[in-house]
Amino acid sequence: PSLGKTKKREDYLEWPEYFMAVAFLSAQRSKDPSSQVGACIVNQENKIVGIGYNGMPNGCNDDLLPWSRSADDRLDTKYPYVCHAELNAIMNKNSADVKDCTMYVALFPCNECAKLIIQAGLKEVVYLSDKYHDTPEMTASRRLLSMAKIECRQFKPKRTEIVIDFSSINCSGMLNCATK
Repeated sequence: PSLGKTKKREDYLEWPEYFMAVAFLSAQRSKDPSSQVGACIVNQENKIVGIGYNGMPNGCNDDLLPWSRSADDRLDTKYPYVCHAELNAIMNKNSADVKDCTMYVALFPCNECAKLIIQAGLKEVVYLSDKYHDTPEMTASRRLLSMAKIECRQFKPKRTEIVIDFSSINCSGMLNCATK
């Protein structure tokens, strides 16, 4: 017997959407002008155990380091200095380890991050974009992840955006805030 006529919401976020959204929200912390990437590590109980985004190492003044993608001297680019989201998510873990966990990440991991993912014992990588697929770094990454038997799958979103509306908390379920 039904206890009333109110039904649960049908448009709630499913777990994969939620975790990828957390990765994307985390990416908003990045100060990188050209690329904002986030990562979210989840255990088998769907609990988040680590979050990271790309940025300069702790204690290193990011006003004194370069953010450029290209320069005559590689030392004047961001690449020798920046920590990727995957590294930060693993280092920022809030559990003993991340063995057998899943990482949700905006971009397919580079070869350096693949090594960290393997050594940390992650079992799966869920990525949204593979836009650098043909670079040597990504080819090496796929080889390593495949050899380590880490499942990689592309996230196929059911929606193109998730809007976070801070004012919605002040609306009751019966009252449509849009009319105000």
